[in-house]
Amino acid sequence: MNRSTLALAVAFGILAQQASAAGFIEDSKATLGLRNLYFDRDAKNTPNNNAEVSEWGQGFIFNYSSGFTEGTVGFGLDAIGLLGVKLDSGGSSSKAGRERTPGQLFPLDSDNSAVDDYSKAGVTAKVRLSRTEARIGTLLPKLPVVNYNDGRLLPQTFEGGQVTSSEIDGLTLTAGQLESTKTRSSTDDIGLRIGGASGDADTNKFYFAGGDWKATKDLTLQYYYGNLEDFYKQHFLGLVHNWAIGPGSLKTDLRYFDSDSDGKNGSVAGRAQGYTSNGYYGNGVTLGEVDNQTWSALFTYTLGGHFASLGYQQVEGDSAFPFLDQGGGATAYLITDRQIGKFLSAGERTWVAEYGYDFAKLGVPGLKASVAYLKGDNVDSADDDLKEWERDFRLDYTLQDGPLKGLGLSWRNASQRGNVTTDLDENRLYLTYSLTLL
Repeated sequence: MNRSTLALAVAFGILAQQASAAGFIEDSKATLGLRNLYFDRDAKNTPNNNAEVSEWGQGFIFNYSSGFTEGTVGFGLDAIGLLGVKLDSGGSSSKAGRERTPGQLFPLDSDNSAVDDYSKAGVTAKVRLSRTEARIGTLLPKLPVVNYNDGRLLPQTFEGGQVTSSEIDGLTLTAGQLESTKTRSSTDDIGLRIGGASGDADTNKFYFAGGDWKATKDLTLQYYYGNLEDFYKQHFLGLVHNWAIGPGSLKTDLRYFDSDSDGKNGSVAGRAQGYTSNGYYGNGVTLGEVDNQTWSALFTYTLGGHFASLGYQQVEGDSAFPFLDQGGGATAYLITDRQIGKFLSAGERTWVAEYGYDFAKLGVPGLKASVAYLKGDNVDSADDDLKEWERDFRLDYTLQDGPLKGLGLSWRNASQRGNVTTDLDENRLYLTYSLTLL
């Protein structure tokens, strides 16, 4: 029994004695999220176009959050239940003459066809003392050094523990440890690793700590530390500032990551076991060792219903940007992590431009549109001319009244071209609705 499971069992024993206490039930909340997703991806220049993906599914996302029992120390319990149902998948990737390849929305069966449905669940025990809260069990972290992925039918989940404290006004401190994850399209509980790892190379220890300090009402400063045992150690510095300029406002978002090797990744023997990182390693640099500094700046000006952004990101060092990536879909806290690509290869320089409009200003509340363009080059490789670009378009509409108030529709279209990865065209159609149960 690992430490998270043992601690959770102890917490359940306490909750069983106090669940009837005032606050635990009265402050409980429960919702059921409905997410219908049609996903279509066309990989260009592949034999017989057999890399095309076309899948359709219905997701059910149940969230329960209790209140806290009364007293100096309050106890509570959260739960999440996830179910994905296949509506269409495109056959089996092992069958000759196939036209579509499944595997983006659903786990694969023994014959490499998508399963009819899949489900996963988790519980989280929580304890509150003053303005400090500890949680252990299933977590959905959203921090600069670890960020769960929610880009498909069901979200990714992690198992571990986390403490968040806001005892000092304007300062929020967070620390914890993660042990395993269930990726967005899987039910398997697996260990943690980075892109480039191979074989059985993984770990059940990711430590993180840091904080957000709201120095003024317009300025937030951040520092976070992350350590994936046997892979990397990472420091993050961030600054977010809002500045009123005339009738609009300018938001500045600065980010800097400094990452280097840890444990087995730092030794030749460890890297031979598969504890390696992605990236091109020339000039005598040992294959697979984490060595990365990534910085970015994004400026967004908002005026009325308009917003326009311009940003730049530089990846430096001898490896790609390291982050938790089990290969089943992951999120990196980068301004370049977009619908298809992430633009995080060793040496890569990327420009970002984006424009969006909120049609509420024209009398159509709930309708929003945006378009983004990213261009990356200078990727370290034997080829001195590796480059890529991506164009994303997004259109969202949420019903503002009537019996289906809150029903959301979203179309997300993207194209990626270049010689870093395969050229791709992608469309996603979302239909979402949330039911309040408690």
